Amino acid sequence: MSDQPVLKTVQLTKTYTDFWGRARVTALDHLDLEVRPGEVFGLLGPNGSGKTTTIKLLLGLIRPTRGDAFVFGQDPHDRKVKQRIGYLPEETYLYKFLTADETLTFFGRIFKLPSDVIRKRSDELIALVGLQHARRRRLGEYSKGMARRLGLAQALINDPDLVVLDEPTSGLDPIGSAEVKDLIVELKRRGKTVLLCSHLLADVESVCDRIAIMHQGVLRECGRVDDLLRDDQRLNIELDRPDEATIAAVKAAAGASLLGVAPPRERLEARFRRIIAAAQPTSGAKNPVEKR
Repeated sequence: MSDQPVLKTVQLTKTYTDFWGRARVTALDHLDLEVRPGEVFGLLGPNGSGKTTTIKLLLGLIRPTRGDAFVFGQDPHDRKVKQRIGYLPEETYLYKFLTADETLTFFGRIFKLPSDVIRKRSDELIALVGLQHARRRRLGEYSKGMARRLGLAQALINDPDLVVLDEPTSGLDPIGSAEVKDLIVELKRRGKTVLLCSHLLADVESVCDRIAIMHQGVLRECGRVDDLLRDDQRLNIELDRPDEATIAAVKAAAGASLLGVAPPRERLEARFRRIIAAAQPTSGAKNPVEKR
């Protein structure tokens, strides 16, 4: 795998102007950033922080006011570069009169893929995003979450080297969100580079190798998730089924520095998924099996 950054920005700046060319908003201010091959990189920040502007610049959808952006070492406007990118925008724009199969065929043809490759990838991707039961329904009948799943499949139809996901869990329930995060981990396992843009911190914390935190168009912090969240002033000690004597000994040894003793807490998402998985075989609404 090449050591060359998949994405790189150098003093990247974007200022939006009014009709007369007067500067109104600096959406991005001198951004220096690198995303390495095979990593999941999280771009975090509240609304208006410059995340979407950064993505548009990296995709060649808009041009910078100053600075440079590179994708695979090339200009983002290069058509050969665009062939290697899969993009899921913040809002899913799909043709409501098409089915899932027709949608993926349409996008596959945009990338000039052979028909047999489109059929094979469509089958794989529809299964991957869990839409087998609805693949022949018109998209106008889809819920927002279902449309989001199909949008994710569309972003992967060209088997991209770089996957750019802008708020990928928007409109999904907890199970759907968890499945998308599992998919992101699988993409990393396959050697893909993923740029994940989100304001949902829990989504990013569990899947990203590194994150960048932006606010008001400025990069505020960047680094590995473990390094940024590590607190060297505290220490967690885990004991497997300790008896009362062991607990008392730990308390005595810790003295005044002990902040508390309590069983570890399971993450709410993990418990939610476990409950739903256990209940699925015996209860809950079932999706009807559609006739071919």
